[in-house]
Amino acid sequence: MRPTSLRALSAIANSENMRMRRWDFVAAYLQGNLEHDEVVYCHAPPGYATIGADGRPRVCRIEKPVYGMAQAGRRWQRSLFPWLIEFGFTQCKSDPYVFTMTKRVGGELHRL
Repeated sequence: MRPTSLRALSAIANSENMRMRRWDFVAAYLQGNLEHDEVVYCHAPPGYATIGADGRPRVCRIEKPVYGMAQAGRRWQRSLFPWLIEFGFTQCKSDPYVFTMTKRVGGELHRL
């Protein structure tokens, strides 16, 4: 989220006497998927043999995005954003990381 978006949302929430909440998704990067033709390798982690029986260095093929990978955030975003839109959220045009939803529940107006 852009700092200007956070300031604007804070101002709106303050002017309308609304509470603000933020979600932090634990291990969110593990929920994304690599593209079917995307192949990523890394060095073997500590504790694993780094040299094979043939004397060549060993590497590991990554099957899921992990924290720290350049692709990890984008892969998770491609999983999350379509779900938010399908669930009824609207993506903000000026900041694609901001989603909103307005619903009426029991006569009360709720903005998410």
